[in-house]
Amino acid sequence: MRKGKFSAVLIVVLLANLTYAQDQPLDQVGKSQSPYLLLDKGLQFRITENVNALYNFDFETAERGFRVMQYQYPDHPLPYFLLGLSTWWKIAPDVENDKYDDLFIEQMDVVIDKADELLDKDPKNKEAAFFLAGAYGFQGRLYSERKSWTRATFAGKNALKYLNLSRGEEELGPELLLGDALFNYFSVWIPENYPLLKPVVAMFPKGNKALGLKQLEDVAQNAFYARIEAQYFLFRLYASEEKQPYKALAITDYLHSKFPNNPYFHRSYARHLYTVGRITEAKEMSEQILQRIDEKWTGYESNSGRYAAFYIAQYYDRIGDQREAKKYYLKTLSYGEESESQESGYYLYSLIALGKMANQEKNKPLAKSYFNQVKKYAKRKHPAHKEARDYIKKNKL
Repeated sequence: MRKGKFSAVLIVVLLANLTYAQDQPLDQVGKSQSPYLLLDKGLQFRITENVNALYNFDFETAERGFRVMQYQYPDHPLPYFLLGLSTWWKIAPDVENDKYDDLFIEQMDVVIDKADELLDKDPKNKEAAFFLAGAYGFQGRLYSERKSWTRATFAGKNALKYLNLSRGEEELGPELLLGDALFNYFSVWIPENYPLLKPVVAMFPKGNKALGLKQLEDVAQNAFYARIEAQYFLFRLYASEEKQPYKALAITDYLHSKFPNNPYFHRSYARHLYTVGRITEAKEMSEQILQRIDEKWTGYESNSGRYAAFYIAQYYDRIGDQREAKKYYLKTLSYGEESESQESGYYLYSLIALGKMANQEKNKPLAKSYFNQVKKYAKRKHPAHKEARDYIKKNKL
């Protein structure tokens, strides 16, 4: 998790309460005595289908239900947040696509306005602080993806501010515990990885990274709304910061099984299969992804294709089928160019593989062309850049 990924955590922080409604027994459905709409169990039951539809990329069904909520609760940020969340998941599979940017920012602005009104009436309203943290967090994530660092920093500071205010509400149990978990983990992680941001984090209470991870695991097991978002953060942390790829795989296996039409979960599952060496299964998952791209399934696009084509190429490369490997490395390049991802590892290492194949076939000009492209797109400190330089020198290309 480096620069752009920091924003994903600075900040996409409190999706918690609004993201996953598990099936609830009918005898548990009823009106909550809490002043917080988030604890209205009758509402939780009614929106189960819509929230699950959102995660399964059936946006029409999801948004229909959220608009009904908007009519029922016009002054509460919850339905507006859910509509914004739906827009976010249209962005998530390919964050380079700015088609939905304006709509998404406007939706989060409405959430902020509605939550501010609640907070004006009751400055101790944890639910209002929660929505403010979530809305500013989402905006910060998008601004950072667009490299609008001033706006991202402003939004991130507000997200941390309201995240801190939303902490410690025992009544909400594991729902708002996601906020505590993320705060504990990333208030330590941020200054460790971004020293320039230490003054920002120093304004808030000191966190505890180990406790944050434990809390995140608790939310992933026990929360009602927050479970999927906790699992989303967990598999990312397990895969990168915590170096526990098998735990990441187990979560993505579950998420793909539960929401089989979600392209982000689909490609994440393929990626973690590949990471742990289950390359045949990664190939099979990846073939499904490419088929869905060809069939124009919602959310399946070139960014997912870049991942999938590379895993298939690697499979054929490892079994010695150079013809098929070359075919899918070229597909990786094609998808990478379509998504403007020439600096990505999948693109760069596909160029390296193709360059080595060309050299083996005694086509030195083509081989040199591939390696020169690596040098063009990779930063000099990138391992692919060094490998390209060394290969050119060793093979006198």
